[in-house]
Amino acid sequence: MAILGLQGIRGGVGTTSITAALGWALQILGESVLVIDACPDNLLRMSFNVDYDTSDGWARALLDGRDWRDTAQRYTSQLDVLPFGQLTASEKESMYTRFGTLGYFADALQLLQEKSHYQWILLDLPSGFSPLTRQLIEHCDHTLTIVNADANCHIRLHQQVLPNGAHILINDLRLSSQIQDDLYQVWLQSQRRLLPMVIHRDEALAECLASKQPLGEYRSDSLAAEEILTLANWCLLHYTGRPEPAGGHL
Repeated sequence: MAILGLQGIRGGVGTTSITAALGWALQILGESVLVIDACPDNLLRMSFNVDYDTSDGWARALLDGRDWRDTAQRYTSQLDVLPFGQLTASEKESMYTRFGTLGYFADALQLLQEKSHYQWILLDLPSGFSPLTRQLIEHCDHTLTIVNADANCHIRLHQQVLPNGAHILINDLRLSSQIQDDLYQVWLQSQRRLLPMVIHRDEALAECLASKQPLGEYRSDSLAAEEILTLANWCLLHYTGRPEPAGGHL
């Protein structure tokens, strides 16, 4: 089993949509997957047709003194979803003081890794390094840092410390943009942890959230869905040593 954390170098780079899309692609390849929302924004559930009014999730359950495992939801026979849960504004503001309660979930990841049937656990991590986020990253076997090819992310790549061993994935790449193409060429020469594939700008990636579906389910024929499938195969090979399963396709 592999625990893979996905974290944007900043907010708004598409990490949540990529997490949902990668989870879908891995289960298409025959892998059993649990996708976990570790963001207080509680948005990952919206890619898996969970009702907007559903407030439950692992963090909500822990704060209420309930079993967090009861909040998981099945999406397909190979793919389960664990929402974060809806917190009040005051609860979000006091997450540092509630770290003792929410921090228990990091230990639960260890239990999941040892005793669950999942071959993959994908963590949708918030940007930044709060105590909870740092603790969850420590339990990840691997991390992907999501970036956009813009000046903001370029600066952050030079001044932010990335998790140990993190690979960098470019999302929303538009080669028709001169600045993006320039930055991409610079990164190819300077960023040794850059993944050998990118996710190009694709309206399907924006539309799938409105349809409350992962990208590959919504538009399996889209360019971005094909690129996410390439990413899933790369993860299989480089993070588990297992090649693409025979017949794996969208």
